[in-house]
Amino acid sequence: MSRTVQQMLAEAHAAVPKISAQDAKAKMQEGALLLDIRDAPELERTGRAVGAHHIPRGMLEFRADDTVPFHDPEMRKDRAIILHCASGGRAALAGKLLKDMGFGEVYNLGGLQDWVGGGGATLEGVDPGM
Repeated sequence: MSRTVQQMLAEAHAAVPKISAQDAKAKMQEGALLLDIRDAPELERTGRAVGAHHIPRGMLEFRADDTVPFHDPEMRKDRAIILHCASGGRAALAGKLLKDMGFGEVYNLGGLQDWVGGGGATLEGVDPGM
């Protein structure tokens, strides 16, 4: 049975709770990982949240799976994961994926602007050069 993006987003939003920037900051103080899943050119253009770890959405499965050589040790199933992207859609889908992979505590912050709007600090983008 095929599904539309809207159906997948609805399932993801139902499975992954939305979290405010204030709650995200509190969870980060308790050891949660703030995970930016945008692509590198997006980070270069708009910067990123202070304290955020970066794994592009396209590599998330490989970085999250501790049985493959590409595993990122920051991705632990015993750690709360707070995802964000540019607007929240990819973060919701990625959160659902992590839940399906066995991560228990997963949240969707939404987009970078949700972080900024909640008083979160950012680092400027990286100058890509000529």
